[in-house]
Amino acid sequence: MHNDEAEGQAFSRVLIALMKGVVYQDTDAAIWQALLGLQARVRDYLAVLGLELVLDEAEGYAWLKSRPAPEEGEALPRLVAKRPLSFPVSLLLALLRKKLAEFDAGGEDTRLILSRDEVVDMVRLFLPAGVNEARIVDQIDTHLNKIIELGFARRMRGQTHLIEVRRILKAFVDAQWLAEFDQRLATYCINVLGSGEQA
Repeated sequence: MHNDEAEGQAFSRVLIALMKGVVYQDTDAAIWQALLGLQARVRDYLAVLGLELVLDEAEGYAWLKSRPAPEEGEALPRLVAKRPLSFPVSLLLALLRKKLAEFDAGGEDTRLILSRDEVVDMVRLFLPAGVNEARIVDQIDTHLNKIIELGFARRMRGQTHLIEVRRILKAFVDAQWLAEFDQRLATYCINVLGSGEQA
C-alpha cells in the first residue's frame, strides 16, 4: 500500500506539472524521472481528456497538446487553449527559432544564450524608418516577457539582461510555421517598410 501511495503521489505531481506547462529535465529532475517511469500510465490518462503527451528525451522536455479531432463523432472540448500571438511576438519567435537553427549547425554548445541587446539588434532590421526606436526597444521587453511566460525562453539567474532560448521552441515552430510566417513577413516588409527594403 505504501508503494502504491508513493506512486500515486508521483503520478499526481507529474500530471499537475504537465497541466501547468512544459516540464524540463534540467529544471525539475525529480518530476522528469517520475514522468519517464510513469509515461505509459500518463499517456493513457491524458488520452481520456483528449490530450497527447509530447516527450523529447534527447532535448529534455515534455508538454501537452490536444489530440486531433476524430473524423467521426463529436470532438471533445479543448482543454489546452490556442492562443493567438501578436505579429511582434511571432516575429521574435521566428527570429529566435532561426537563431537556434544556426546555433545548432555550429554544434559548439547546447544552450543558446542571448543578451537583450542581441535580441534588439535582430528585431531592429524589421523596424520601419523613422520610428521611435526607444519606444520599440521598450516594447521588445514586453514581447520578450510574453515569450518567457509561454516557456520558450528564460532569464538567466542573476543576469536578467541574458535569456536562454529553450529548445522546446523547435517543437512549436516547425518548418511549415516558419514558411507561413516568412510569407506574412514578406507582405509586412512590402507594406510597412516599402518595396521589401529592410531598414
